[in-house]
Amino acid sequence: METTLYDKSGRPIAYISSDNDDAIYLWDGHAVCYVYDSKIYGWRGKHIGWFIDGIIYDNSGYRVGYIRKKCPSATYATPAKYAKYARYAKYAKYAAYARPALSTGQSDLGLKEFLEQDRV
Repeated sequence: METTLYDKSGRPIAYISSDNDDAIYLWDGHAVCYVYDSKIYGWRGKHIGWFIDGIIYDNSGYRVGYIRKKCPSATYATPAKYAKYARYAKYAKYAAYARPALSTGQSDLGLKEFLEQDRV
């Protein structure tokens, strides 16, 4: 099963593939990060944020992305997916940051930039 992730404007940016260890893929087929125990890690092991109740938060507690039901804007149709590229091996995970107080405010970072920040 795959879950589409939307930015604050309702544009589909990426999706979570539950059949691939909850890896997050961009529409071009590249895996850029993954979800583990409600934490989001980049492929190099850096803890980059949180996925809680269908909302993606950065490490400061600001909202970055959403599933369809939680998106504050009307959502656009999802584009066709490219074939998934082979994934790199995951690096060892760094210790996660303490969970911040979660905000209703938006992060200054766009969803795509957020997801790619620890890309291999």
